[in-house]
Amino acid sequence: MILTPEQQALLDGKEGETMAKVMKTLVMYGEAFCAERMVPVTGEYGHTVLSFGLGIMKPVQDLFQQLIDAGLVSKQKFTADPRPMDPAVPKTLIDDLIFKKFMYSEQDRFEKQLRELGLKDDDSYTCTSYLVQVGNTPKKGEVLSWAESSAVVYANSVLGARCNRNSGIIELMGSIAGFVPEFGFLTDEGRKADWVIEVKCSKKPDAQLLGSAIGMKVMDEVPYVKGLNEWIGTELNEDACTYLKDFGAATASNGSVGLYHIADLTPEAKELGESLIKEGAKTYVITDAELETVKAAYPVIWKNPNGKPQLCFNGCPHMTLKQLEDWTENIEKGLKKNGLKRVSVPTVFTASVGVLEEFEKTPYAEKLKSFGVTTSPICALMYMNNPLCKKKNVITSSNKLRTYTSAKFYSEEQGGEIMRSFKGRVVVPGTCEAEALVSHGGFNTLASYQSAMMFGDKEVKCGDQNNPDLYKKPMKGAALCLPQTIGSTTGGMVLYVVCQAGTQPACMLFSKQIDPLAASGAILGDVWTEAKMPVIDRLGDEFLDYVKTGMKIKVFEDGTVEVE
Repeated sequence: MILTPEQQALLDGKEGETMAKVMKTLVMYGEAFCAERMVPVTGEYGHTVLSFGLGIMKPVQDLFQQLIDAGLVSKQKFTADPRPMDPAVPKTLIDDLIFKKFMYSEQDRFEKQLRELGLKDDDSYTCTSYLVQVGNTPKKGEVLSWAESSAVVYANSVLGARCNRNSGIIELMGSIAGFVPEFGFLTDEGRKADWVIEVKCSKKPDAQLLGSAIGMKVMDEVPYVKGLNEWIGTELNEDACTYLKDFGAATASNGSVGLYHIADLTPEAKELGESLIKEGAKTYVITDAELETVKAAYPVIWKNPNGKPQLCFNGCPHMTLKQLEDWTENIEKGLKKNGLKRVSVPTVFTASVGVLEEFEKTPYAEKLKSFGVTTSPICALMYMNNPLCKKKNVITSSNKLRTYTSAKFYSEEQGGEIMRSFKGRVVVPGTCEAEALVSHGGFNTLASYQSAMMFGDKEVKCGDQNNPDLYKKPMKGAALCLPQTIGSTTGGMVLYVVCQAGTQPACMLFSKQIDPLAASGAILGDVWTEAKMPVIDRLGDEFLDYVKTGMKIKVFEDGTVEVE
């Protein structure tokens, strides 16, 4: 590498041993990638991926202290990734203890070091530093010394800045020196595309799924994407930039993409067109079926893969103002459709302090709170590093969070699938919570209970061999979901006997109007026994189409049935 006299002097120790080590690090880093020279950092601000005071990262903190003690600070103010903790985010006392005493025990010390090294301000903790509300938006062609995969790929692709996929520590050293080795995405040749991606979907592809598919295919190479304009247009407006934020984060976390080009949209693709595509570039065609294949391959490491979600995180990377507003509207529509007032799963939306402050000034903020959603500037990924989180059923619409944690991926359009609410008519009042047991055909009461009553089966397994949905499945305490009962007119008497014995279902939920046999048995059980078996009818065919055996059911006094 050819150094300027100033750079050589720093390497030789003109400004002390510590600065010489910084220079040696940058020189060796550049030479590993055949860089021939250093180029000045021209962006106004830097960005560091380091924001978490993990106890096990004490060597990093000690290295930072060496820099501080030597009087070495960043020549640019910088922003940093989000903090790992926030009192507003749902957690137990044990969670909090693990966070503060065992995981992020050095958080206060580390934040002090970041301030001393040149942190822009205490509200600058975010992975979306490039948003206008944060104030660190690079210009086209500016050379950056950044780390944070989702921020680097956005700066390179959407803004046209120039930055390599630096690792933590290296980015701060580049900012301290004021120059970085020139290779990779800092060169014209390094910004050319190795892949042509042809998007041939029948509908707008989910940004997270599309980015995931491309990232896993191209790895660390540069894709040139065609066919997205039908869905996101040819102008970098707020909608397009929001889409590309999440798309790019998925390409970078599910692969190692640091730069992509979108035909007729991103700056270099608009300026240079297909001349950006290298000769011999490979082709990858994306269809609806391909995206479904990618999604189906995602592992689910919950103890019970079909278990009930316990926590939802959206915003990795942090959400934009428009995303917060759009999600508020979508949640309102979903709750109204399902007859609910609040979200059924504790939900956290994460965004930068600047975005959240602007959001608080809108009418959406109070509405979102009323739906039970928490907003926070936290890093969901760092929160999920708590080992106790692996025991929680956490869901997310972020492919980045799914990749690095035990969170299960839900596409945005799946949000309404977490809970559905149905309203029926109350035949026998009461409330209950139980697992669904679903019969799509008529429920033959006598055939189902006869064997269990005669031989004292404590689990009350269904004896109706003509009912493939229920045969040999335990019925006691289940939420029995059915269209109607059929069979012998002894059916009502059988239900009464079952209630008298205390072996009745937790409830009976009819998609159609209840039939006379079931009505008589349920009413006899309610009036003449101590059994509590709520009965709701007229829930509709949609109810029986939706509910599956094993789903959680909640029955309310007014005839509302929630299915999780």
